[in-house]
Amino acid sequence: MNRDEILSQLEKLIQLDVDATHAYEQAIKNVKEQMIKDKLILFQADHRRHVDTLSAKVVELGGKPPEFTSDFKGFFITGFTALRSLTGTKGALEAMESNEKVTTTKYEDAMKLQWPADIITIIQTNLADERRHLSFVREALSTLKA
Repeated sequence: MNRDEILSQLEKLIQLDVDATHAYEQAIKNVKEQMIKDKLILFQADHRRHVDTLSAKVVELGGKPPEFTSDFKGFFITGFTALRSLTGTKGALEAMESNEKVTTTKYEDAMKLQWPADIITIIQTNLADERRHLSFVREALSTLKA
């Protein structure tokens, strides 16, 4: 990938994590179980860290990272999460399961691209976070259903 392609792909990942951060905000508001809420707060912090790390790389490459605001797709994701979360913890977790499936898939797709070594390390780390998030959300959902 050339510099412009790298910047474009990094900006897409940043926007993905920005949108995830906003979605977590909606879910956290409606989760009553403190242990689950605490985990979601940690996951939201992971997404913010992803934004910071990827944004630093964009700046290093001479680009300008996206603002920390949702794009059109992000508004849809946040709205979907807000609506699902109104039903409580189960609805919030179901919304976050859908969201984490998307973020995990996008990071898996990013792993298939030809990145410089320093960036592939960042993407691998972020993908591991996404898989951990999805695993927890699924486990919490199965516990709530039991």
